[in-house]
Amino acid sequence: MAQAPLTTHQHNDTPTMPKQTFALASLTTLFFMWGFITCLNDILIPYLKGMFSLTYTQAMLVQFCFFGAYFVMSIPAGKLVSKIGYQYGIVVGLVVAAIGCALFYPAADAHVYELFLFALFVLACGITILQVSANPYVSVLGSAKTASSRLTMTQAFNSLGTTVAPIFGGWLILSEISQATAEQVKLPYLILAASLLVLAVIFAFLKLPKLGKTDSQEHVQPDDNFVDLGSVWQYRHLILGAIGIFVYVGAEVAIGSFLVGFLTLDHIAALSEQQAAHYISYYFAGAMIGRFAGAAIMQKVNAHVVLACHGLLAVVFILVAMTGQGSLAMWAILLVGLCNSIMFPTIFSLALQGLGKYTSQGSGILCLAIVGGAIVPLLQGVLADNIGVQLALMLPIVCYLYITYFALSGSKVSSTRQL
Repeated sequence: MAQAPLTTHQHNDTPTMPKQTFALASLTTLFFMWGFITCLNDILIPYLKGMFSLTYTQAMLVQFCFFGAYFVMSIPAGKLVSKIGYQYGIVVGLVVAAIGCALFYPAADAHVYELFLFALFVLACGITILQVSANPYVSVLGSAKTASSRLTMTQAFNSLGTTVAPIFGGWLILSEISQATAEQVKLPYLILAASLLVLAVIFAFLKLPKLGKTDSQEHVQPDDNFVDLGSVWQYRHLILGAIGIFVYVGAEVAIGSFLVGFLTLDHIAALSEQQAAHYISYYFAGAMIGRFAGAAIMQKVNAHVVLACHGLLAVVFILVAMTGQGSLAMWAILLVGLCNSIMFPTIFSLALQGLGKYTSQGSGILCLAIVGGAIVPLLQGVLADNIGVQLALMLPIVCYLYITYFALSGSKVSSTRQL
């Protein structure tokens, strides 16, 4: 397996073991925070729907604005980080996200839905810069052999954020959804804005390894496996990894979006929508548990093998859910959450291996591929309208089959210019 994409010379800026541990501990707070903020979208949708009497299509613009920010900002964010380094990229991302949170206050005062969407877009731009900065930072802080393990562990804290956020949002925002008012959204997002600014100040002064600046060659040099092809777009495993991120995020969001509809089917569980929503927590809890376990497993087992096994298991579970019925089909679809656990961080770290000075740009391309979360669910919706919710699960099966291919073949670092 390739060595770390970026290494340092042996001088004062060398990221020693204690320094690496401190840096990773600091970065986990960021993963928790953006997981927390992202999950609040699920609270915002019913809140805004109630306040503005929106249709479901109009309310889902919340998700489209969020994923749209990844599409618009990922490549510019990658170029920014390549100039200022990962640490200051994190600071910029935190500040932009804080501005986005603060914009919820005037949006609430104006009582204009489009202003809420704009505030959400700005917030998501900040989160995008954080993703582009923090994900590769974790990958290069140590041996490449354990990069997937490190990124999986930090992503587990991201899942912890998604677990805590609904409690926070439900308490402060949705406590009286039937009488939704603009005031309910002000306090939560002002608290988030203040928290993000505090984190920005902290990260501005932390003594972390200075990695990521392409113009600081005295600190950063490519590893032995790096071959400069002249453009980040020439690396086969990166492009295939971007497709992997696209289909993974798309499949995860699509399954989550259709869980309630699936579990309310008479021949599956015949649950009410409220009961079905309760079971969704198992889907996301599986992802969190799997990430903590996966971080330990990938210390010993090759990341390619672990990813392939998870991809194949996801296919098996979805096939059972698509062709079965009753509790067997219900638990099969919920167990896909456990399979999802290690996929994003593992695909991300494998796709970035051997990119050398192009690592931050590669991270931008991978984050751009998160737009799959807006496109794949839409396609699955078209299928569901024509052949039913259960049979529409064939689309995620195709996605997970591709991920298995990427794990076994597409993720191999190649110096060829041919796809």
